[in-house]
Amino acid sequence: MRRLNSSLRCLARDYAIAIAFWLAAAPAVAWQMYSWANSGSALQCAGNIPVNFLDVLLIYAARYLSVALLSPPLFYVVSRWPVTESPLRRAIAYGLGYVPFAVGFGVLRWLIWPTWSWDTRSWDPRSLEMLSATIYSTSGDLLFLYVGVVVAAHAYAYFVRGQRQEIERLQLSRSLAQSELQTLRAQLHPHFLFNTIQGVSTLIDTDRGTAQNMLLSLAALLRKVLQYGSTDLIAFREELAFVESYLQLEQMRLGRRLEVRWQVTPDVHRALIPQLLLQPLIENAIVHGIANSRDGGWIEIEAHLHQGQLVVVIRNSIGGASPSGLGVGIKNTKARLRYLYGEDAAFEFEIREAKVAVARLIVPAFTAGLEQAVNA
Repeated sequence: MRRLNSSLRCLARDYAIAIAFWLAAAPAVAWQMYSWANSGSALQCAGNIPVNFLDVLLIYAARYLSVALLSPPLFYVVSRWPVTESPLRRAIAYGLGYVPFAVGFGVLRWLIWPTWSWDTRSWDPRSLEMLSATIYSTSGDLLFLYVGVVVAAHAYAYFVRGQRQEIERLQLSRSLAQSELQTLRAQLHPHFLFNTIQGVSTLIDTDRGTAQNMLLSLAALLRKVLQYGSTDLIAFREELAFVESYLQLEQMRLGRRLEVRWQVTPDVHRALIPQLLLQPLIENAIVHGIANSRDGGWIEIEAHLHQGQLVVVIRNSIGGASPSGLGVGIKNTKARLRYLYGEDAAFEFEIREAKVAVARLIVPAFTAGLEQAVNA
C-alpha cells in the first residue's frame, strides 16, 4: 500500500510538471499566432474576420495540454527502453511510435476542446468526422513536438542514471571508508592490549599488587572502548579522560620515571576528535622515548583551538635506545585522518636535536553539538 501511494505521488508530480511546462508555453505561441492571424494578408484570406486572442489561447492551451498528457508515458517508455541500448532497432521503434502518439494527441485534443476552423474563425461542433479530421490533419509541428519530447526524455533519463550512478559510487566509497576505519580501529585494540599486558607481566614477579591494580585499570579502559562502539568521533573531553586513565595505568608501571604535563585549554572539551586517536601516539612516546630510559622522562600534552581548528601537540623526551616496533601508531593515525578528513587534517612527527619527539595533529574543530550530523 505504501509503495502504491508513493507511485501515485510520483505520477501526480510528473503530470503536474508536464502540464505546468507545456501550458506555460501556450501564451507566447498564442500571441504570435494572434498577431499573424490579424495581419493584413491573413485577414484577407479569412474574409477580414478578426480573431479573438482568447480563442487563440484556448487553441494552443488545448494543443499543449494534449502533449502534456502524453509526455509522462513517453518519458516512462524512454527510461525503460533508451535508444542507446540497441540504437538501430530502438530508433526505428521510436520513429514508428509517432503514429500512436499522433492518434493519442488527436483523441485528447478532440476531447479537451472543439476543433477550431481558421477559415471561418469559429469553433466546429464535435463529431466523429471532426475526430478523424483532427487525427489525420496533424501537421509537421506535431512531429517536431514528438521528437522534442523523445530527446528531452532521453536527456532526463541519462541525467537520472548519472545521478544514480554517482550516488551508488559515493555510497560504495563511504562503505569502503567505513570498512577501512573499522579495520584501523580494530588494529589498535590488540596492539594496545599486547603492550599493556606485556607491561603488567613485568610486574607480576616483583610487585603483584601493582600488577593486579593495572589489570583492574585495564579492564576499566576496555569498558570505555566498548562504550564508544563504532562511533567515529567523540568529544575531546572523553578522549582526554581515556588518555588520563591510560597514563595513570602507565604511571603504575613506571612510577616516578614518568612525568606528565598538561597544557589543555577549556575551549577544546566540546570539540570532536576521532576516538582512540591520541592513545597510540602517547603509547609510542612512552614505549620509544621514556620506558627504555633508566631515568625515565616526561610527556607533555597540549591542546587548543586556533582559527576554527583543533590543534593537539604531544611532546616527549627521548632517552636511551628506542626499541624496534611495528609503527602502528603513526601509520594508523595518518590513515584515519585521511579517511575522516581528507585534506582538511594534518599530521606531523619530528625528532628535534634536543632529544625531544613532537607529534602535531590538526583537525577541523567540529563541536559536540554537531556529533550526530558528522556520524550520520
